[in-house]
Amino acid sequence: MSTLISLSQVEKYYGDYHALRGIDLEIRSGEFFSLLGPSGCGKTTLLRTIAGFEGVSGGAIRIDGKDMAGVPPNLRPTNMVFQSYAIFPHLSVAENVAFGLRRSGLSKTDKARAVTEALEMVGLGGFGKRAAHALSGGQRQRVALARALILKPKVLLLDEPLSALDKKMREQMQVELIKLQRQVGITFILVTHDQEEALVMSDRIAVMFDGEIGQMADPETLYRRPASRRVAEFIGQMNFLQARIVDDAGASLMLEVAGLGRTRVEASQATADARTGACVVGLRPETLGILFEGEAPRLGQEVIDAVVDEVVYYGDMTYYHVHIPGVAEPLKLSMKNITGRPVLDIGTSTRVAWDPRALVLLGG
Repeated sequence: MSTLISLSQVEKYYGDYHALRGIDLEIRSGEFFSLLGPSGCGKTTLLRTIAGFEGVSGGAIRIDGKDMAGVPPNLRPTNMVFQSYAIFPHLSVAENVAFGLRRSGLSKTDKARAVTEALEMVGLGGFGKRAAHALSGGQRQRVALARALILKPKVLLLDEPLSALDKKMREQMQVELIKLQRQVGITFILVTHDQEEALVMSDRIAVMFDGEIGQMADPETLYRRPASRRVAEFIGQMNFLQARIVDDAGASLMLEVAGLGRTRVEASQATADARTGACVVGLRPETLGILFEGEAPRLGQEVIDAVVDEVVYYGDMTYYHVHIPGVAEPLKLSMKNITGRPVLDIGTSTRVAWDPRALVLLGG
């Protein structure tokens, strides 16, 4: 895919506050891209600079090869769906969707046709005459999408559009947005603080902290190979164990890991800073597994003794906290609940299997 949006050393100041710090970023044509990070990290500010609602204090933004310096929002090939949806309650659904066409020069017939197509695209065919105030949260969100898409922008900017929806509706709309993006084939840029939402929906994700990009990668790489402890802590759950490098053979490393002992890992499992200073090992909960009675570890797995410290049952999954010798904090692990598999009680002695290939060596 070709580059559609290019940001080069973008800076943004609000007085003395440094909101964006030298952002370099390329977003491809037709991809679903997410800006992910905690509140105040600069992700919405970055989105608004792309839209033109905020000017930049330094650097350059180019869209489709054109410098956006001095170009107002209404003349950029972008459209934005706000967190509040900004639906006009006194207008009908069709009137809301058609609002952006009022200066388009289209005939009444062509406008009506465009509105119908946009509503059908978001699954609201036949809703044109419905009063906007009578819509559910999910329906209002779709109206906002239709109103943005009717202008056929090259880039659709989404500022936490699902945050006001309940969990079930949010998950449904995530799937619908993915399908919609593939259908229309335009670039979507999503701002979210929800790690799961970003992982589910995105082709690539930029994780932001303090006005900077901490890591940019596809969802699987971000989850399995975080570039720093800060990214690892922000994306999902992670166990951390103190470690030290006993031998660096170049292509592989021998580690001494608290509670796990000595183990060898590939050099690709380590970040650059982990090989030059203090380090910790990261382990995702799902990469640890309880060995129930009669079960043996799989090829390549190691086994440690453990005692169950806490049990949280979620129906399809059970989450355990277990103590292992030599480590003060309990490890978190998750197990799929299947027929015939018991849920262990607190205080139960058990065995936990782990795989050296699942370790991530991070700077401490």
